[in-house]
Amino acid sequence: MIGETIRNKREKLKSEDKRYSLRQVAMRVGIEPAYLSKVERNEVPPPSEKTLKKIAEELELDSDVFLAMAGKVSTDLIEIIRKRPKLFSELIRQLKTMPNHAILRIAREVTDGEW
Repeated sequence: MIGETIRNKREKLKSEDKRYSLRQVAMRVGIEPAYLSKVERNEVPPPSEKTLKKIAEELELDSDVFLAMAGKVSTDLIEIIRKRPKLFSELIRQLKTMPNHAILRIAREVTDGEW
């Protein structure tokens, strides 16, 4: 769950750098330490997208993967899908069964391709 991921990553960073105490991380993210503690213990639902992105940045985690772990999708991705919902829904459904190496190859082609 997302709380365990936060706690494990924060504790790992804290073992090397005391600036990653619960209180200090919460302060830098802009939330109460008690709230972060509850999030880490999965006592409350995952925070908002904005807060999760701040936590991901603070803990050096990929924000898209982190949001997905919390059952959320980045607002910018939602907007992209909303502009062409049929096309993207078909694409995502096709990608669902493809192996990772094939998806990576497609992503590279899109990144490197000339249109």
